[in-house]
Amino acid sequence: MQKFNAYRIFEENGKSAGRLVELTLDDLDPGTVVIRTHYSGVNYKDALAATGAGKVVRRFPCVGGVDVSGVVESSQDARFKAGDQVLVTGYEMGVAHDGGFAEYVRVPADWVVPLPVNLSLFDAMALGTAGFTAALAIHRLEQNELTPEKGKVVVTGATGGVSSLAIRMLSQLGYQVVAMTSKAGEQEYLRSLGASEILLRSDIDWASKRPMERAQWAGALDSVGGDTLAWLTKSMQQNGAIASYGNAGGLELHTSIFPFILRGIKLLGVDSAATQMPLRKQMWQRLAGDLHLERYDQIAHRIALADLPEVCAKLIANTSHGRSVVEFAPN
Repeated sequence: MQKFNAYRIFEENGKSAGRLVELTLDDLDPGTVVIRTHYSGVNYKDALAATGAGKVVRRFPCVGGVDVSGVVESSQDARFKAGDQVLVTGYEMGVAHDGGFAEYVRVPADWVVPLPVNLSLFDAMALGTAGFTAALAIHRLEQNELTPEKGKVVVTGATGGVSSLAIRMLSQLGYQVVAMTSKAGEQEYLRSLGASEILLRSDIDWASKRPMERAQWAGALDSVGGDTLAWLTKSMQQNGAIASYGNAGGLELHTSIFPFILRGIKLLGVDSAATQMPLRKQMWQRLAGDLHLERYDQIAHRIALADLPEVCAKLIANTSHGRSVVEFAPN
């Protein structure tokens, strides 16, 4: 049987660690659709799994990669046929089911999304889970009455994959975007994404014990959590809303009830992995429509499968920005 390359996560000395291996289709988890991989996006979650920096993988060994785009090789489901261009993000991919860091992927048909018109297979992975999460966060905020006329929208962890894409999308929709970052040297980059203002973390009084701060933001998108999310709750405008999708700065949230009962703010969780298919397809149509971005090759750069360890290490060290996409078969 034909062998192919994959990046598999193993458990070693109580931690996860990834390495390149050769597999066959018989080695992959069961599924009704086999996809010939063209691209797979690299996410912070993938880096946690590959480096052992976080307990992400729930079953070992497991091929890493929570994203994939490619062409259907074979299908036992009538919804898909050989040659169809498709993508998969989230669900159990790369966590408890073999994921996208392999030349072939086999998944349940219920996880598969037809590639939207106006997106290439590369575009889909330049976006990947990061772009999908950004779109979903914006959607949740819009459901809670956020509009450009309401005021400024702050995006934390601004140089990260999700947040940098969110800045571009929000700017494109006409929002006044404030990018919060600890990286003073990245201000030009953030402005190029569409940020109208830069807020440095060093300029915030983190020692303040006030239950509420000056009301500044109509909306917020937060990838940091911890003290950052607590500060956001204190500084939202009346009826402002926060979309929370990350915990790079901590798992715990220490705030008070006052912003919720005196300003009526809303804290919205964004769970991109388990999004139901109707909404999932709606978000991908938006990513191909009003959230479609120009020049995806400026958003993401192509890497080889062998480059994954270095790229994952940079993600964990917070020394990268933008998106990395593993290229298997150019399209």
